[in-house]
Formats: sequence, C-alpha cells, structure tokens
Amino acid sequence: MMIEILSFGISTVLFLILGLAMLTGKRDNLPKTMLALAALSSAVWSGTVSYQAYQTNIGLQSDVSTAVLLELFRALSWFAFLIVMLRTAYKSSDQVNKNFKVAFGGISVFILGLMLLALYRISDGLFFEIIAGHDVLIGHLLISIGGLVVIEQLYRNTTEEHRRALKYLWFAIGGMFAYDFYLYADALLFQRIDEELWDSRGFIHAMVVPLIGVAIKREMQWSIADTSIDIYLSRSMAFHTTTLLVSGVYLLLIGVGGYYVKEMGGNWGAVAQSTFLFASVMALIVLLFSGKIRSRLKIAIDKHFFHYKYDYREEWLRIIQTLSSQSESAGLHERSIRALAQIIDSPGGLLMRYRQNGCYELDACWNYEQNMVRESDESELVKFLSEQQFVICLDEYNKDPQMYTRLGALSIPIWISSNPEAWLIVPLMLKDELMGFVVLLRSPAHQRYFNWEDSDLLRTAGRQAASHLAQYDAAQALVSARRFEEVNKLSAFIVHDIKNMVGQLSMVVSNAARHKSNPMFIDDAIITVENTVNKMNKLLLRLRVGKESEEATPISLCSLLEESIRSCVKAGTLPIPVLNCLHQKIQVMADK
Repeated sequence: MMIEILSFGISTVLFLILGLAMLTGKRDNLPKTMLALAALSSAVWSGTVSYQAYQTNIGLQSDVSTAVLLELFRALSWFAFLIVMLRTAYKSSDQVNKNFKVAFGGISVFILGLMLLALYRISDGLFFEIIAGHDVLIGHLLISIGGLVVIEQLYRNTTEEHRRALKYLWFAIGGMFAYDFYLYADALLFQRIDEELWDSRGFIHAMVVPLIGVAIKREMQWSIADTSIDIYLSRSMAFHTTTLLVSGVYLLLIGVGGYYVKEMGGNWGAVAQSTFLFASVMALIVLLFSGKIRSRLKIAIDKHFFHYKYDYREEWLRIIQTLSSQSESAGLHERSIRALAQIIDSPGGLLMRYRQNGCYELDACWNYEQNMVRESDESELVKFLSEQQFVICLDEYNKDPQMYTRLGALSIPIWISSNPEAWLIVPLMLKDELMGFVVLLRSPAHQRYFNWEDSDLLRTAGRQAASHLAQYDAAQALVSARRFEEVNKLSAFIVHDIKNMVGQLSMVVSNAARHKSNPMFIDDAIITVENTVNKMNKLLLRLRVGKESEEATPISLCSLLEESIRSCVKAGTLPIPVLNCLHQKIQVMADK
C-alpha cells in the first residue's frame, strides 16, 4: 500500500508541474491548452488514487467511484489532445473539421457510456472486483488500443522536420497507453488486477513526463504542420520548483530510511530513528542555504531548461534596484561592484576609478582584500579595455592569451594575477571613455562557464554603473560648488562687517589726541568700542554655528527705530531725532 501511495504521488507531482508549465506564456493555442488539460487531469487522477490508498492504509473507507471516473476523464483528455494534434496534418476545410468533430464526439460518447457502466458495476462490490468485469475491462482495452492507433497515425504523419522533437512526445503518450493495455489485458486474462502491476502504474506514468520535457526543450513546435506552442517558464519558478521537488524526494527517502532504521535497530530503534531524521533534516537545511549548491543548481537549470542563461528582464530590474537603492551600509561605489557581481554569482570585487593624476586608483572594495594600488592610463590593460571594451576572463587569458592579444597588446598586472580568486575584469565605459574597471572574484560554483551572454550582460551593466557613478560625481561637484558659493557669501558679509568696525575704531583713534580730555568724547568712544565688541561677538557666533545665526526672525520697525534714537541720545548726538510711528505693528523678516 505504501508503494501505491508513493508511486501515484510522484506521478501527481510531475504531471502537475507539466500542466502548470503549459499554462504559462500565450494561451491562444489549442494544442497547448489541450495538453495542459490532459496533464492536469492526470495529476488529479493520480492524486486521487494516492489519497485513497492512504485512506485505506490508515483504516478509512474511500469512494473508489471518483478514481474510476477521473481515470476515464483523463483518457478523454489525452484523446482530445491527440485529435487536435492530428488535425494539424490536414488542410483546413469544412469537411475535415466535421470529420474530426464526429470522431471526437464518438470517442466522447464511448467513454461517457463506459463511465456509466463503471458506476453501475461499482454499486455491487469493491474496486478490484468490479473493474475486472469483462465489459469494463474490454472498454479500457479498447481505449488503450485506440490511443495506440492514433499515436501511430501521428508518428507517420509527422514530417522529418518536426519528428526530431515530437517523437519523444509520441513515445511518452504511447508508452502510457501500451502499459495500460498490458495491465488490463492481464486483468482480463486472469480475472483480477495484479496489484504489483497496478502499483507500478504510477511510476510508469511518471517516467513519461521527462520525455515530454525533452520534446518541449528540443523544439517548441508541437504540431505536425505550422502551429506552434509558446511556453514560458521563469528561471525563478524553475529554480524554486526544482529545489522543492528535490527536497521532497530527499525527505521521502529519508522517511523510508528512518523507517528501516527503526525496524532494524532493536532496542535502539526509536533513538536511532530520531537521531537519523534530525541529522538528515539539518543536512538538508545546510545544503539549501549553501551558496555553492544554489549556484550549481542554477547553472544546471540554465543548461538544460533554457535557451539563454539569463532572464534579462529580471536581471536588469535587479541591476537598477541595486544601483538605485539608498543603503546606509553601502555607498554607490560598493553597490556598483555588487550589481555586477550578482550577475555571475561572484562573492566580491574591487572598483578602480580614473583620477586627475592620470592613473586609475582603488576606489572601493566589496568582500575583496586589496591594499592601495594604482594603474597608469598608459598600461596595456587600460589601453586594451579602453580600445576593445571587452570583458576579460582571466581563466581564458591564462589558458590561451592569444584569444585577447590578437586584438591588441595585453598583460595582466601582478596585483591582479597574483590573486588566484580573481576571475573577470569588467570595463566601465562612459561615452566610449574608460572611467574605471571592476575586478570580480570567482563564482563559488567552480563549474560555472563564461560565454558571450555573460560578457554582453556584464559590459552593458558596466555602462549602466558608469552612468550612475558619473551622475553621482556630478551631484557631488554641484554640492561642492554650492558650498563654495555659501563660503563666498559669508566671506563678503564678514569683510563688510570688519571694514565697518575698522572705520569706526579708526575714527576714535584719529580723534583721541584732540578730544581725549573731553568727557563726551570718552563716552562716545566707549559706546563705539562696545558696539564693535558686540559686532565681533556676533561675527564669531556666525562663524561658529554657521547658518543657525543667520535665520530671519520677525522684527518690529518701530522698536528698532526707537532703539536707534536711544543710542543717539545716550551718545549726545545733536540734533536729537524725533520719532512719530503711525503704525506700531509694522514688521519685517530679518537677521537682527
């Protein structure tokens, strides 16, 4: 019973993945829709059989009629897909369309009649006893034979151009019908369904899904003529689905292993089982969070499931997000390195930027230990990057230097070649000028291959990073210019105040010899010095706290004029002015 649960459970998972994959991409393609329906109906049927086997295993009673009806509906779904595919072999006409509609209608009526017959038989006994009735078994045999006949016609009518891919599709579906024929022929011969053959059925059906996957990968032209099926499966979905599937199989095997450990462990069985299961789960967690394992899994998926290594939309969005993020822990220079490193799963790198002294100097590092280095703009590396604008793979250069030197003179500096983990050198081009370059460390996936896709994407991303760095430099230059402007304004105010204070003190000094015995002059001189001291204190305060002392506040004009008149009276200045304020509430915003 456990084998039946496992067998049909695996079949459920694989057909469900196939059906969901067929639902991606464009949905206006009839063959694709029919294949998705057939795969999902197979998944539902397998899942129902597995669930009913589980109910029986724990002592519950299950309704076998559901599985019987779903099996027949599954057969009808596969016939619908095969007839739609066979239709593509003939030129469109009203008579041809009518003939295929009649054929499908006949098959539908036959299978619906078989459903009713099966329900009638089920009302009197258990599943294995009823399904072995001659009439129902003969019906299943006819379905299998009909499926094989249609498969044979499809194979013969498939052109050589499309047969390379579609033959695996016909082998897969034909294999299902062939095994069903063997199963029900054996049941008709011996008047009972062999439980071992039945338990193997789920495994057999699950084995055909990879063959259909080969047909998808080889040529997504699932038609005998010109009709095509568009399938889109994102790398993220493929990665997480594969990880989930592998984890599920791993846990399933661990569960079986734990069962046998307990059975064979004697008195230590329960202890050994608990220890074994905990160690296995911890090992799975470590593997799932391992950067090296994840990188290798992504590479395997890219190699075997996709024509291109990258989902360019997701990669570009990630690059822009990394460059544009306002991270307090990392500046734009480090984010530029990380944006390039994420593309090829590099763990770190460094950024070299051009300086006004005619050299490229170390500007930033990310997970890269490197002392301050400098590269002249006359070096062969800089000239090669500037003229050829190529991404240099150090593995390729060390293996075959002529791959690069035939384009121009090139030698790798010792501070790069001495690091065994240095892998790629990416130029940062801005308007065909080399503003810098990035050295990236080797990916943790040692088997990662570097090709033209990596080079083109890194080169384009390098241009994007260069534009962000140039924009950042322009913004910093603008900030510096504004600060200089503020300093110039402040200097002008300071010079003006100092000139006024020097003028006042000069008048006191020039008149001191003549009026030093005049008490009124002495009083006036003290007031002048006091005023100068106050202005100097305000000036020092302004220099010390900056803009805070320059904030404008509401000031009453009448109060300000009255204070000035009091100063004149105190100084004995003649004539004494007279103030007549008609509006007492007049105010201005100023720095007093």
